[in-house]
Parts: sequence; structure tokens; C-alpha cells
Amino acid sequence: MSLILISPPSGAPISLDEIKAHLRVTHNDEDALIAAVANTAARAIEARTGLALSAQNWRIALDAPPRGDFALPISPVISVDAVTVVNRDGITEIVPIDSYVFAPGSAARLRAVKAWPAPGVPLNGVQIDFTAGHASDDDIPPPLLQAVKILTGHFYESREVASPDRLSTIPYTVDMLLAPYREVRL
Repeated sequence: MSLILISPPSGAPISLDEIKAHLRVTHNDEDALIAAVANTAARAIEARTGLALSAQNWRIALDAPPRGDFALPISPVISVDAVTVVNRDGITEIVPIDSYVFAPGSAARLRAVKAWPAPGVPLNGVQIDFTAGHASDDDIPPPLLQAVKILTGHFYESREVASPDRLSTIPYTVDMLLAPYREVRL
């Protein structure tokens, strides 16, 4: 199984002005740096939780069609955009939408309800393209946005992760804010 980010979010789910207010930065000298740090903080929170904050497009490649319910690995899932199978000639064939059912949301699942074409390649022959994240940044739970702000502040103030004088770790407050949103997969 391979997971590929097709199109990332355009930036952090919080405006630059809101981040600067949190950081208590009043000048514009470091706007590009602050925006980059906020984007990095948002991506780090996504990686730590398995969530997508802002809408983004992903592809998961499987060796064979899924059997039974297949849990999509990132959530929440807004839509399944395409399901394709690579044939022996390397050409992708679209799996008809009536060949599977999809349950969106936090525990998004996909289930084949009709036979899919068999992939003609041994690896990554089935591709599922989907959109994950919140439809609007206004829909992101406030604790996750607060975690982005805190982690942005931490990254902004601690530009070197470790030095001989100190080791810098992610603030405990961020872990506390993220704990209810971490998805446990069995």
C-alpha cells in the first residue's frame, strides 16, 4: 500500500494575522517565515494525528481490490474522487461508481459491491483518489487550531531543535489538545 499526497493544502488553516496576534508580532519583517512555520506546524499536527485539517487530495495505491470494508488512512474524508485499475498495458481503467459504496467522515470506508477489473500489474494496480480534510477551515475543531497556534509559536521561538544547552520537544499542551483527536487503528 502506498499513500501519495496529490495536492496539499495551500497553507495553514489559520490566517497570518491571527498567527501574528498569537505570537504578539506587530511587524511585517518575518511574515513569510511565520506563514511557513504555521504551515509546517499544521502539517506536523496532521502527521501526529492522522487527520487532514484543510481539504487536500490523496491517492492510495493497492496491489489488489479491497475485500470487505477498506478504511481510508486519513480522515475526515470528504469524497472519493476516482477509483482506477491499471491493466496489463499500463492503461488506467475507471471503476464505475456503482461498483463500490463509500461512507464519508472520520472513519471513512470503501466497500466493493460489484467485481472490479483485475489489475494487470503486480504492484499498486488499484488506485483510490480521495479528498480528505474539513470542507472549510471554519469547520476545524478549535482545539486543533489552538494546537497549530501553540506549535507555530514553539517552532518560531525554538528555531534550532536541539543544541548542547537544551533539547527542545513538542510542548505538552499540544499533545493534550491532540489526544482526543488521535485515531487508534487496530
